[in-house]
Amino acid sequence: MAETITFSGWEAMEDRSLSANDEPKSGGTYTMFHGTHLSHAKTIISNGFQQSKDGLLGAGVYVSRNKDKAKCYPLKEDVKNKVVFKLKVDVGKVKKIDSDNHPMQKSWHQNGYDCAWVPPHSNISSIKSGREEDCVWDPKRITIVDVACCVDDNTRRELRKLVQSRSSGQHDVCRQCHQAIPDGQRKHDIERCWVCGKKVCPFQSKHVCKP
Repeated sequence: MAETITFSGWEAMEDRSLSANDEPKSGGTYTMFHGTHLSHAKTIISNGFQQSKDGLLGAGVYVSRNKDKAKCYPLKEDVKNKVVFKLKVDVGKVKKIDSDNHPMQKSWHQNGYDCAWVPPHSNISSIKSGREEDCVWDPKRITIVDVACCVDDNTRRELRKLVQSRSSGQHDVCRQCHQAIPDGQRKHDIERCWVCGKKVCPFQSKHVCKP
């Protein structure tokens, strides 16, 4: 006799066709993350990212496909003062930088590249964690799509609303799953969970019924 399985809710898995450890392809658009101080969050959402003046890979916006790496920033800051943005990044033309004193370590953009990529477990001595890192020259290639991490739930909701309002001039945003709805596509069908009755969107990454 077959065993009956009872469940409610789901959690979507990230597409593993390109993991955080795989090499990005030039011209691709990828999910990435950026950690910053909570005090800077609203300005970044409203005005976009600004290039850092310098860094391991020179000027640009530093991001990573590894969310755990993004959670570390700002370094030596209490977690309650941190926020991590979920991004969509159009990487353009990518240059791999995988060793100390690489000839294009800080001149990749001047040589026609839009993004520099440090692979995981590279030979760059300053990256102790072994996690991959990216530097994007043009901030306009980066779109904030969600607030991935924020300790305070109320602050997270507030920042998400600001992300939605910022995106509304470009695309409609689903109020339930917080994802942008591309032009020409129908709005997401909002239903009620068959167990708890809460409104859910099929594009939500996660829904768990609470007792």
